[in-house]
Amino acid sequence: MTRRYALRDDQWERMTDFLPGRKGHVGVTARDNRLFVDAVLYRYRAGIAWRDLPERFGDFRVVHTRHSRWSKKGASKRKPLGAATAG
Repeated sequence: MTRRYALRDDQWERMTDFLPGRKGHVGVTARDNRLFVDAVLYRYRAGIAWRDLPERFGDFRVVHTRHSRWSKKGASKRKPLGAATAG
């Protein structure tokens, strides 16, 4: 099932090597980077507050905290999301 705001498989494949928390990356391996990225995209594309994220993304506070950490580390500057979502 295609989600309205989710990345397609080809888009996801283009960005996986640039994300923190991946296998082989220094630090803790994230449980589900794709779900997290989809949650962030959903939040921005739908124009909703963090607390209004659907339950399928998990606790909105956890998603928001992780987003804040990634932002402080500059994760979004490694590979522009636009490059992953183009096409």
